[in-house]
Amino acid sequence: MSFEKPYEGIRVVDLSQGVAGPYCAYLLARHGAEVIKVEPLEGDWSRSLGARYGDHTAFSVAANLGKKSIAVDLKTDAGKKIVEQLIPGADVFLEGFRPGVIDRLGFGYEKLSKVNPGLVYLSVSGFGQVGPLREKPAMDPILQAFTGFMSENKGPDGIPHRTPTIIVDMATGLFSHQAVVAALYAKAKGAPGRHIDSSLMQAAANLQSIRMMSAVRDGPFRNVAGPGGTYLASDGGWVQIAAVKNHEFAGVCRVLGKDEWIEDPRFKTTTDRYANAAFLGEQVKAIIATRPATEWRDKFTAAGLQNEIVQTYDDFVAHPHTQASGVITWTEHPGGGAPWATPNPAGTPKLQSGTPDAIAPTLGQHTAEILASLGYSAADIAKLAEQGVVNQ
Repeated sequence: MSFEKPYEGIRVVDLSQGVAGPYCAYLLARHGAEVIKVEPLEGDWSRSLGARYGDHTAFSVAANLGKKSIAVDLKTDAGKKIVEQLIPGADVFLEGFRPGVIDRLGFGYEKLSKVNPGLVYLSVSGFGQVGPLREKPAMDPILQAFTGFMSENKGPDGIPHRTPTIIVDMATGLFSHQAVVAALYAKAKGAPGRHIDSSLMQAAANLQSIRMMSAVRDGPFRNVAGPGGTYLASDGGWVQIAAVKNHEFAGVCRVLGKDEWIEDPRFKTTTDRYANAAFLGEQVKAIIATRPATEWRDKFTAAGLQNEIVQTYDDFVAHPHTQASGVITWTEHPGGGAPWATPNPAGTPKLQSGTPDAIAPTLGQHTAEILASLGYSAADIAKLAEQGVVNQ
């Protein structure tokens, strides 16, 4: 074990698919855990989402770096036996089926906890394990709609839109990871294993906690203070400004040439500016529209104020600050086409392209290796492949 990889020696059996559960397991792998990804013979369905490059898509790469893939038909007795043999040596088990499915497959918590009482067992679902919607299928866009997120994400057309960043899936992975880590810490202190119920619904609610609490009490969204928001400049670029504290408001006034606002009693405090946010917003909109976005960015930045131009993803990964910070590593994967711009999570060693923990496995890439570690001979493995139990 090391500070860079504190989970070395921890084994994770990951039966989840898509993004939420796999991203949780990916974070465990980034901290040193051995993650065995158990996929169906046709592969995790994330391998076919969007543009496909060999065995991969952006979804499957981002959520599965550093894992070992074994492709098994869990509808066969021989396939179930393989996974059963992984359970006694596992520390964490992840599944992402709709409630009840994992029990029918024979890998429910009650059964596995008898085999391995210390097992930290994570279930990831759309709506959770209880309630009238528990069996309803639901991916990220459905929970964006259900939890209120889309109601306030309207475009100029007035239509509620989902954000394409799969924000609920990613948040579910993050919240699930912290829950698993807490359970592993408790286990290290002598506690038994436990079953963690994690859902996209719960993650979406927690991700939106401040806005949700405010909306339920105060109604539709308004800027907490003005001026703040996204403004169109004369060159067609957009500038985001945030001015909450009094000194920030004064600084924005000076840059905009509106020094008289600084002592105006309508804008004296944050509360005052909140009450007059609509007026300030319209005034700032008209001023920003007179000059190019880069000019405003440079002026606001020189004044030490919060601001930035709205960039594309291409702009972001190519920006000198992004490159200097090391937040992105360009990783390459077998059959993955051109290098992928892969973010480095905080607190983990920077990904090094070509190393095992920076490669997303191809389907069944480690099937033979894992079966051999369980005592299967080369002939046994060949027979299982011929019978359609495993995929190499």
